[in-house]
Amino acid sequence: MLITGDFNVGHTTRDIKNWKGNRNSAGFLEVERAWFDRWFDELGWVDIARSIAGDIDGPYTWWSFRGQAFDRDVGWRIDYQVATPELAERATASHVDRAPSYAERWSDHAPLVVDFRI
Repeated sequence: MLITGDFNVGHTTRDIKNWKGNRNSAGFLEVERAWFDRWFDELGWVDIARSIAGDIDGPYTWWSFRGQAFDRDVGWRIDYQVATPELAERATASHVDRAPSYAERWSDHAPLVVDFRI
């Protein structure tokens, strides 16, 4: 099974560029992040993008339209593809289809793309 979408929560400090300034902001509240801990740690679901990317900052999928967040890559990783372990084993690649420039973006989000082997 695969669940995808904009979950509006950055799970860890790796998922938000400015996590220190957002500790009390919706989308990075401790209770929200604990909900993700339950999904991944207790229930065994797999965050595919994180499992492929490893322990790095991002890759971000959302940037505010304010300031120069997009140009400076000051984003949040809030779009997910979450899978059962059996399906996650079939994931071969993951990337964010980020627009080449601010002027060419059509949303404040960029699609998270995952490739699976059949």
